[in-house]
Amino acid sequence: MPRRILSKLLLLTAVCAASLAPRPAAAQSCDVQGYLPQVLEEKYRLIDLCFTGREPKDWGESLPGVYTHFAPSADGRVRVALTLDACGGGAGNAVDMNTLHLLIELNIPATLFLNARWINANPDVAAALAVTPLFELEDHGLAHKPLSINGREIYGLKGTASAGAAAREVEGGALRLKELTGKRPRFFRAGTAYYDDAALEIVASLGLKAVGFSVIGDAGGTLPAAKVASILRDVRDGDIVILHFNRPKSGTYEGLRRVLPELLSRGVIFVRLSEVQLETAPVRGHVPHQNFPGHNASPPLPQP
Repeated sequence: MPRRILSKLLLLTAVCAASLAPRPAAAQSCDVQGYLPQVLEEKYRLIDLCFTGREPKDWGESLPGVYTHFAPSADGRVRVALTLDACGGGAGNAVDMNTLHLLIELNIPATLFLNARWINANPDVAAALAVTPLFELEDHGLAHKPLSINGREIYGLKGTASAGAAAREVEGGALRLKELTGKRPRFFRAGTAYYDDAALEIVASLGLKAVGFSVIGDAGGTLPAAKVASILRDVRDGDIVILHFNRPKSGTYEGLRRVLPELLSRGVIFVRLSEVQLETAPVRGHVPHQNFPGHNASPPLPQP
């Protein structure tokens, strides 16, 4: 047998070993960790083969395998994780510097989900964020697509069209973040935070945790300041709040400016996702999804 054909067969066997075993469909997955970037396209093609004939059964923001909140504190204190997305693409490449400076001024840690397009459009800001200890930077994908293996659509955004495309969306964003920070991200949030069950298996196989939310804080950067502040006043221990810092004309900054000092005075502790034990549960939404149009001593950050 020619060496090239044998090599491909061996790689296919390694990638699909889990799927070829006689297990329930829900448990099938492809172990695709550890392959070098030089063989990425081959890996994506093989992942497509692993999921040939697979039909997703579920679609949503809070499926099993999506981490939407974290374990309550043992001492009864209220801990909350602020997560802020930068979605990239067109108007989504903007930067809300006021929000970033507010978090730094108040010494509030946060987890920032960066899309590769946003990083490429804002290299200086991204580099400054990478060396700001308050923030941890995580994967918001390559092209900000809902994560699907069959192109399912939400909010007018078409999802990734295949298993290989889903893997490319996750891994492409992860590799861009590793270029930026020098380390592989731990968490992934899909564009719109929508997943199907098969795509979630791919996220896990790539060594990342799919993160959702328990509180919709600004509805994709579309809410007025008063509504943002009102929503955050109701946060509870273990909540993961989703916000955005790529919509500088939104009410996000002003809403946070009003409510964050109040929460600090109440003793709320803000944490990064890496500091807590993540758990899965249904979303506790404050905003109807039909009003959520999608997401469209460090060096100082650039001034607004």
